[in-house]
Amino acid sequence: MSIGELACTYASLVLHDDGIAITAEKISELLKASNLTVESYWPSLFAKLCEKRSVEDLIVNIGSGGAVAVSAPTGGASGGAAAAAEAAPAAEAKVEEKEESDEDMGMGLFD
Repeated sequence: MSIGELACTYASLVLHDDGIAITAEKISELLKASNLTVESYWPSLFAKLCEKRSVEDLIVNIGSGGAVAVSAPTGGASGGAAAAAEAAPAAEAKVEEKEESDEDMGMGLFD
């Protein structure tokens, strides 16, 4: 992520948080007040994005940029089943690591 992209992202979030309409001019003013210089296309690009999409929608759906298809190994049905079987123990191992904590051992921060 470039400096210009990051600066315009933060400027857009500040404007949205204050309830101000997100325009290229407002983003540019915020960047100028912050003593940041970015390429001239960044503020207008972010303003156009915020016109078409709600900032709240972008924040809520930050991780769902699109479905990524994962292909199974080409080994017939047994290859796909083996891949699924390998994925299940890995998920269980992560869950078990989270279960261990200081509370389980009877120790606490202020004991």
